[in-house]
Amino acid sequence: MALFTCFLPHFPRTLQGRAKTSASSRVVNELQKLRDLALPDLAALLGTLLPADFFAKAPNAKAKRERLYPPVTLFWAFLFQVLNPAMPCQEVVGKIRAWVLTRRDKRSKPSLGTAAYCQARRGLSQGLLQAVFDELRDHLCRRAASAWLWCGRRVKVLDGTSFSMPDTKENQKQWPQPRTQKKGCGFPVAKMLGVFCLSTGAWLGHALSKWRCHDLGLWQSIRHLLEKGDVLVGDAGFCAYALMAELKERGIDTVFRLHQKRSKDMRRGKKLGRDDRLQVWSKPTQRPAGSPWKKRAWNKLPAQLEVRVVRVKIERKGFRTRCLWIATTCTDAVRYPADKLAELYYRRWSIELFYRDIKTTMHMEVMRTKTPAMIHKELLMHAIAYNALRALILESATVHQQELGRISFKGAADLLRQWLPQAAACHEQPRKLARWHEELLEAIASVQNPLRPGRQEPRAKKRRPKSYQLLTKPRRQFKEIPHRERYRAAA
Repeated sequence: MALFTCFLPHFPRTLQGRAKTSASSRVVNELQKLRDLALPDLAALLGTLLPADFFAKAPNAKAKRERLYPPVTLFWAFLFQVLNPAMPCQEVVGKIRAWVLTRRDKRSKPSLGTAAYCQARRGLSQGLLQAVFDELRDHLCRRAASAWLWCGRRVKVLDGTSFSMPDTKENQKQWPQPRTQKKGCGFPVAKMLGVFCLSTGAWLGHALSKWRCHDLGLWQSIRHLLEKGDVLVGDAGFCAYALMAELKERGIDTVFRLHQKRSKDMRRGKKLGRDDRLQVWSKPTQRPAGSPWKKRAWNKLPAQLEVRVVRVKIERKGFRTRCLWIATTCTDAVRYPADKLAELYYRRWSIELFYRDIKTTMHMEVMRTKTPAMIHKELLMHAIAYNALRALILESATVHQQELGRISFKGAADLLRQWLPQAAACHEQPRKLARWHEELLEAIASVQNPLRPGRQEPRAKKRRPKSYQLLTKPRRQFKEIPHRERYRAAA
C-alpha cells in the first residue's frame, strides 16, 4: 500500500511533488480553465456555434502569464461591448468586475479604471478574432444549402460602403478625410468592399482602403471568397469585362446591372427570347489605367466572352414603366429564364439591408477606436457579432418553419440583449440552458417584419435638430456666435 504521509512535515508542499496525471486529464483541465475564462451569458450565445475545444486550438488564445484580462475573457468583453453599441468601456469593466466577484476562485478584482482594459484590448490578437470569424462564417456557409438556393446554386452578393472614425493622426494617415472637408473639421473615412451570402445574410469577408478607391480596386483582396459553382450578383459598378471573364474561367457566373457605357442595342447578338440577346464581348485592346488586374493577369484573359443581355420592364400601377438592363454569363435560357434573372437581381437589394443592419442597428457607421490596428479589430468584432445574430436567426427560422427574410434583425438583437442576463443565471444547469435557448429561438421567430409591397420611406427627419452652428474651423480657432437662436446663415 502506498504511503502519502510526508516524513518532513515542516517542508513546503511544493517540494513534496505531485502525482502524475494522464494526457487526457491534462487536456480536460486545460479546456475547463478556458471555459472558466468566458463570460457565462455570451458563452451561452456562441456555445453551440463554436466547437468545445475552439479556444484551446485558436491562435494566441492562451495567456503566456497570469493576467488580469486574459485573451479569452477580453474577447467576450469586447463582444459584449459591440452587442451593446451605447456601452462605454467603464460599463464593460464594471461587468467584468461583477463577474469576477461571483467566481469561486479568489482572483484579484480589477480596478474600475478603464486604462488596463483599453491597454489589454489593444494587445488582443487579431489572429484570434480572425479565427472566430472564420469559424462562424463556415458554420453559416454549411447551413446555406438548406436555407435558399437560386436554380440550385449558391448566390453571393458584393457591394461597397464607407464608415467614419475618430479624428486622430493615425487614422487620418491611414484613411484621409474627404478633400471637401476643411482640415480639423472632418473625420477619417474608410471604404469597405464586403461579400455576403444572399441566402443566409452571412458576412463572408471584406477589404478596406481609402474612401476614394473604386470598389473594383479592392477585388483582388476578396477574390478567394468565391468558389466554383457560385453566382455573384452586383450593381453596374462591377460590370467590367475583366471581372466577368476571370470569374467565368473559374466556373463562377455573374449577374450584374449593365454598365451605363455599354451599348443597349437589342439588334445585336443571337435572339434567345423577347428582350433577351446573347452577345459576344471583346476584350479591350489596352488595359485600363489603374486596373486592379496586373499586366500578366490581363494577358491571360480570353479575347472574347459570351454575355447575355436581358431587358426587364418594370410595370407598377400608378408609376411609369421602367427598364432594367441585366448583363450575365448565365447563357442557358432554359435553365435561367429571364424572369428568374430579374428576380435574382431584385434580391440584390438585400445587401443594402445587410449594411443597414450593420451600420444603423449595430452602430458601425461611426467607429470608436483611435488607431488603425484597433479599427481592424473593431471591424472584425462587428462581423463576429453580426454573424452570431444571423446564425440565431437562421436556426430560429429552421426550427419554427418561418421565412428567413421576414425575421427582423433589429428585433433579434433587442431580444438577445434582454435574454443574455438569464443565461448567466443558469450557465451551470444544462437543462435550463437548453430551455433558455429554445425560448430565445421561439421569441426570435415571432419578431417578423410586416409585408409592405411598394412601401417607400424617404430619408428625411421630421424632428428639427438643435440650432447649433456648423464647425467650419478647428475647434481651438472657432468662435461661437452669441444668441444662436437669432443666427441666420448669410445668403
